[in-house]
Amino acid sequence: MNQHPTDRHPTGQDPTDHDHPGHDQADHDQADHDRPNHYDANHDHPDRPAVPPTETVRPEWSSIDELPTADLLRLMNAEDRTVAATVGGQLERIATVVDAVAARMARGGRLVYAGAGTAGRLGVLDAAECPPTFGTDPAVVVGLIAGGRRAVTQAAEGAEDRPDLAEADVAALVLTPADALVGISASGRTPYAVAAVRAARAAGALTVGLACNRGSALAAAAELAVEVEVGPEVLAGSTRLKAGTAQKLVLNMLSTAVMVRLGRTYGNLMVDVRATNTKLRERARRIVAEATGADDRSVSHALTATDGRAKDAILLLLADVDAPTAARLLTAANGHLREALTAARDSRSDPTPFPSGEPA
Repeated sequence: MNQHPTDRHPTGQDPTDHDHPGHDQADHDQADHDRPNHYDANHDHPDRPAVPPTETVRPEWSSIDELPTADLLRLMNAEDRTVAATVGGQLERIATVVDAVAARMARGGRLVYAGAGTAGRLGVLDAAECPPTFGTDPAVVVGLIAGGRRAVTQAAEGAEDRPDLAEADVAALVLTPADALVGISASGRTPYAVAAVRAARAAGALTVGLACNRGSALAAAAELAVEVEVGPEVLAGSTRLKAGTAQKLVLNMLSTAVMVRLGRTYGNLMVDVRATNTKLRERARRIVAEATGADDRSVSHALTATDGRAKDAILLLLADVDAPTAARLLTAANGHLREALTAARDSRSDPTPFPSGEPA
């Protein structure tokens, strides 16, 4: 027999039980038959547009404002722990997106994110992180947000309902079939994101829809789709919570895996890092030392000779070549350090093996 929502803890369990957030599996299976786990606004108002699960209300969480702080945080943490597993269920789809985007970027294409509100900010954030992390040109990974740059720090809620803004933003990029655009929307129906995908597809670019609800308009508009169903939020409708976390995880995977495929890493080392401050210069030194096993003096000499470019410095040390030769080999290998090392090895008449510092 089901308890009334106000007679039980908002999580449906002892808040100190970390192994089974919500209720246990047997209760969960029975609940699937006994009652919905959220208020069904669609049932009460069939004449209104369907409410996506990310916007629905879980009645058993209706008294979270009365919880002790630690219990509120346990509830949020329990829900957050479900997100990674939900994203894990979409890995095959994400892999398909990664390979498709990487293939286009290898031909000189760009990766563009487009969204509104939290989704748009996450896209802008991921794009902004690529130049310092992977040495990309800022024009290669681009974030579009409804309302423009001001919307990154100040809410521009009305802009998300303006498909014309999305069409203008996409048109300004002059997309080609070599480019890829990822529309991001928790609900999967944000007009700005959907319009951006449609405009990019009309331009011949690869299009991807990233949503947190199944059967979304965004997914229907795109060629490829990743729909991470996170369900209702602890704070009903606040999709900066689980939905935002899911989107961040997917974008982390997408940009990182694409850059790995493009040769922007060596093993798990950020060899294309831009050493533009003290922290990053020290990181570049550690990366070169880790990859080559060289002493501090040799690492410093190599980085000086290559103008601070860690990838070139590694090749200089491992292949025993000068800086111009290292640059030439990397250019010929399209930036892939392993391929450049193989080419250097094949060109040597001396079969002496490379130093043991080279990652397997």
